Amino acid sequence: MDTSSPAAFVNGGLLRMHVGRKVRAVIQVTRSDVGSVMGKSTDNRQLVVKGTPPVPLTSYVEVIGVAENDNSIQAEIWTNFGDTFDASSYDQLCQLANGEFKHLFL
Repeated sequence: MDTSSPAAFVNGGLLRMHVGRKVRAVIQVTRSDVGSVMGKSTDNRQLVVKGTPPVPLTSYVEVIGVAENDNSIQAEIWTNFGDTFDASSYDQLCQLANGEFKHLFL
């Protein structure tokens, strides 16, 4: 496993702290266009994910990529997470991974 460039766990609010760096986020897909997907982050913020999503695309998807700004990610890896997902628990994980327990994640 390559640990040289870990992806930070982020939600919509934390994305701005990681602009230009590798991140991972789960979004609930609200719209899919050619070359991008729009969706809600686990803290209910609108995000744009650029790239080619998997087909078929489920309601929830994890993306790993580079944070372009405070509301967009250029995706490198897409993973379907199904049509049901506990967004609240993932959001709590993001808070822990960027707060008191950051040293355990990066």
